[in-house]
Parts: sequence; C-alpha cells; structure tokens
Amino acid sequence: MANLNALQKTLRVRFKDSSLLEQALVHTSYLNENPHLVLSSNERLEFLGDAVLGFIIAVELYRRFPDISEGEMTKLRASVVRRDALAHVARAIRLGDYLFLGRGEEASGGRRKPANLARALEALIAAIFLDRGLAVTRGFILRLVGRELNKGTESDYKSRLQELLQAKQKSKPAYHVIAVAGPEHDRTFTVAVRVGGKVLGKGSGKSKKAAETKAARIALGRLNTSFTP
Repeated sequence: MANLNALQKTLRVRFKDSSLLEQALVHTSYLNENPHLVLSSNERLEFLGDAVLGFIIAVELYRRFPDISEGEMTKLRASVVRRDALAHVARAIRLGDYLFLGRGEEASGGRRKPANLARALEALIAAIFLDRGLAVTRGFILRLVGRELNKGTESDYKSRLQELLQAKQKSKPAYHVIAVAGPEHDRTFTVAVRVGGKVLGKGSGKSKKAAETKAARIALGRLNTSFTP
C-alpha cells in the first residue's frame, strides 16, 4: 500500500493503526483486482462515518446557534453533509490522490468523481473516530466544514429576513456599518440593519459579515414578536 504520511500531515491527524486509514481509501474496484488484499473496502467505514458526521454537525449546530429551530438546523446540516459539499472538502485536501482504485475506475476518472470522494471522506471520518476518538474527530470535522457552517447560517438569517420583509412590506433590508473599534489587526464591526429608516437590529462581530448576521438574527426575533411594520 502507499505511504500515507503526507496525507496524515495534511489531515493533522496521526493514526495509531494505519490500516484503518488505508481501509478508508480502498474502493471496491481495487479489491476486485486484488483479491489477496487483507483489508476490506471502505463501504462499512462510510456507513459509520456518515452517522458520526451527522451527529457532530448536529451537536455543533445545537450549541452554536441557540436561536434557530429544528427545521432550520435540519436544513443547515443537510447543506453541510450533502454529497457535493463533502466532495468539495475532499478535493481541498486532495483525498482523491490517495484512493486505491481498480484500473477501470482509474481510467474513468474515479479520483475526481464526487461520489467516490464523498464516500472516502465519510470513511476517513469513521477511521479517525475508531482510531483517535470523538474529540479528535470533532476537531478534524470542524477544521474542514466549520466555515461552511458559518456561511450557511449567514446566508440563512439574511435571506430569511429579506423574505419576511418583502412579504410584509415589499421592501429590502439595508445594512450599514455604524462603528468600528479596535486596532487594524483585531477590529470589531457593529452593523445596523434598517428598513424604511427604522433600525430593526444591531450586531457586532470580527467581520462585517458576522456583524450583519447577528443584526439579521436580532431583527428576525423582533419581527416575529413585537415589531409591527
């Protein structure tokens, strides 16, 4: 089998049992051409990895976003664990370069196929979980998809606010930076979201997008309770 030290450096995870890492990368087509191989394909690991990934993302959403509903958490989790999103993450760490493929699968572009990449990533998550435990697995997953969680929530709060305002008032929210504090390398932005000159919410964050997200979240809470257009 291939030397996987470079992959472990990229993952920032050192395996105690390297055979788990190897198994996570074995496509069924490789076994068909190498029946002597002791390892199994990555299909069973994929099954476990899917469950581990879903659990960790669900817990993170529950802890990170206390104001969103069950339906919203379901939507965000689905956006992170869908096949195309996982394949994108797998490409970013060049996981396809390490797959063990049969000659036919190799010739058909198997290292670039979204299904192969997504399945291998899920299998890899399971391998890390079995070898290093939940804490290391959580850190690995959040390093890869933490930014996607934030992006999904940013767009969700802001898009929901816009949809609600357009339905109630036929108007769009406008975001304005009203304060910037701190040194240039560690600034905090405060943003107000307005409609028709009325401030619906204010939020602060280390980036304009983060501040806009908080402002939109506060505005949504007010629109759903005391605000009357």
